[in-house]
Amino acid sequence: MRGAVLVAGTTSDAGKSAVVTGICRLLARRGVAVAPFKAQNMSNNSVVTTDGGEIGRAQAVQALACGLQPSVAFNPVLLKPGSDRSSQVVVRGRVDGTVSARSYQERKAALLDVVTGSLADLRARYDVVVCEGAGSPAEINLRASDIANMGLAQAADLPVLVVGDIDRGGVLAHLFGTLAVLDAADQARIAGFVVNKFRGDPALLAPGLDQLAALTGRPTLGVLPWEERLWLDAEDSLSAVADGVLGRPAPPHGAQWLRVAVVRLPRISNATDAEALAVEPGVAVRYVTEPSRLADADLVVLPGSKSTVSDLAWLRRTGLADAVRQHARAGRPVLGICGGYQMLGRRILDPLRVEGADAEGLGLLDLEVAFDAEKHLGNPTGTAWGEAVRGYEIHHGRVVHSGDPHLLDGEGSDGGAVLGTHWHGLLENDGFRRALLRRIAAQAGRTGFVAAPDTCFAAERTAQLDVLGDLVERHVDIGSLEHVINHGSPPDLPTVTSSLAGSPR
Repeated sequence: MRGAVLVAGTTSDAGKSAVVTGICRLLARRGVAVAPFKAQNMSNNSVVTTDGGEIGRAQAVQALACGLQPSVAFNPVLLKPGSDRSSQVVVRGRVDGTVSARSYQERKAALLDVVTGSLADLRARYDVVVCEGAGSPAEINLRASDIANMGLAQAADLPVLVVGDIDRGGVLAHLFGTLAVLDAADQARIAGFVVNKFRGDPALLAPGLDQLAALTGRPTLGVLPWEERLWLDAEDSLSAVADGVLGRPAPPHGAQWLRVAVVRLPRISNATDAEALAVEPGVAVRYVTEPSRLADADLVVLPGSKSTVSDLAWLRRTGLADAVRQHARAGRPVLGICGGYQMLGRRILDPLRVEGADAEGLGLLDLEVAFDAEKHLGNPTGTAWGEAVRGYEIHHGRVVHSGDPHLLDGEGSDGGAVLGTHWHGLLENDGFRRALLRRIAAQAGRTGFVAAPDTCFAAERTAQLDVLGDLVERHVDIGSLEHVINHGSPPDLPTVTSSLAGSPR
């Protein structure tokens, strides 16, 4: 097998990332040298690669599905929103300025060369490259400058599959409409469809898929069922409903549950840090957005933020800042990670106006942080509470004063009930996480909570990758998929109009 395919979606969160991950996992298990690729991602959930750059988490997980280490080659352009109208641009793993939505359109022409060059390099090194689109190719107002969907497909001669989320409703209209609004040249790239998150009797859906094929001249290659076990490594926290329990926690080993409230900041970054807690039996993790939800929490987590000063002001406006202080001053545990750690200190200094202004912190740690112009990236290792740990760092803030004991070797703060670290991924270390849970339970008075002795976060992640691979293997026409990858889109596909009364031309 040799070739490439682009998986596009009718909407954001239609399932592009999951389908790409599943295809990658299936091909890797079959011995194919396969790699993922996303030309442009927009996410504040990123990781630091082994080659020292920054990419979207989805591409890092897809790399793991392929049996590869994350690399900047898999996601050459990353946009990290700092507000509703501006984003930091990361090119080949490094920050390359800040853009508005309008000014970014002017940069795309130059970035097209970057992404096509990166893709060409991957295709030379791997048998198959499975590409993920961004948003929807039906955003025709952005088509002229597109570098991630049909613009990439045309520039790199890629066949395209379109994924639709049936759980949202209207999936047949979404699939038909996505095709129909494209011009003839772009339509010629669309080789078929995939339906995602189906619940129910496939026989009831079949007539609709037959009609879709008759209207478009294109087959549906697969219908992936709803799978409740899939929840790890979400692209952003909005995939989880506020106040709902994250994941599928197993019953507690002891007599009591441990309750964790993760504050869902407006510009939350790396929200997936909390997922390692949610895999633990007897630990119920919720994202929260208002003060009353902290009242019965055993642990409050302030996660990372792309706009720390702005999100700190939001904490004050909503009353969450006072609720966090009350929680901590009652001797109940609080954990801050990266931007959340910075918020727990006395002051945030911003002499270079990286985020615009200095700010007073919550005063729960003896800590001062100053923002540097350059972003600090790293994959550090060390020890904490006698446990070997590793993590990754993505932050502008630099500690200029810390009067509390370190949480790790030379890093972080241990203020008793209040803890903080700049390390993302710290909670994925099994031994440290268990020690943390035991300490939290003791501080919160949950004497009936028993930390599970054998939870392995890496194994949980691997299991989910295999679930995705299994779904693709069982519910996608693999022969047709292989033909598309090897030979591209069929040459005689019809062009359709937006009129259902019409027929393919």
